[in-house]
Amino acid sequence: MLHPTIDKLRRLRLIGMAKALEEQLARPDSERLSFDERLGILVDREEVDRQNAALAQRLRLARLRQAACLEDIDYRTARGLDRALIRTLSSGQWLQQHNNILILGPTGIGKSWIAPSAPGRPRRLLGTDQRLPRLLDELAMARIDGKYARLLARIAKIRLLILDDWATAKLTVEQRRDLMEVIEDRYQRASTILATQVPIDRWHDMIGDPTYADAIMDRLVHNAYRIELRGESLRRQIGKKSIEDQSTDEKRNANKQLTTLVHDTHTMHSGATADT
Repeated sequence: MLHPTIDKLRRLRLIGMAKALEEQLARPDSERLSFDERLGILVDREEVDRQNAALAQRLRLARLRQAACLEDIDYRTARGLDRALIRTLSSGQWLQQHNNILILGPTGIGKSWIAPSAPGRPRRLLGTDQRLPRLLDELAMARIDGKYARLLARIAKIRLLILDDWATAKLTVEQRRDLMEVIEDRYQRASTILATQVPIDRWHDMIGDPTYADAIMDRLVHNAYRIELRGESLRRQIGKKSIEDQSTDEKRNANKQLTTLVHDTHTMHSGATADT
């Protein structure tokens, strides 16, 4: 009876309501509910499905490489992580005031893990995580395709832009101009997190032109909080532990094989003696 209605709901893209109606038809006890209750269930299901779809879309657009959150930050490893600063940032004021965060430190120290956790970032605000070289490549391609202005407008609207591998290579003339456009559009309108192993005093050289370097850094550095990390690479530590664990397992297996061999030899010897 209600199959045409379900088809119409699907054509109207009310997929959640269609699914909920199918579930109600499959459950005889749903007939005990009033019309208002059954309608409310359909509407609630549609709302939840749309919220989930929107979240999935934001996750795809965010392109987050790490599924990190503030609670996952490791303070046990000695790398100079300032708990007081993280507590200050956790209030979220820096986002409301359109300030920035600079995460500095050697390679493998965990910058790319801390950046997506964004202390103080509301869970609904995912932001966009991207390597600077790739962003500059996308801007160059957009210029060729005639989509340059549209891409700049989209980047300007991102409330939290996370740029990894900042200033790791010298910029070309075109890249400097593109970067200036991005930073200028976002200045005092949105927040940016930069993660890099390059010290700030070398950014001028990597940007290249002194005028552009001054303008870009003035808009990024002077209204930014700094998280400066130090210590041994976490990747190296994890690698060492993995090798040590593997070595331990190999030794354990070798000991087991030796024990088995000794046992088998002893058994064979005992059997030969008994036969004699």
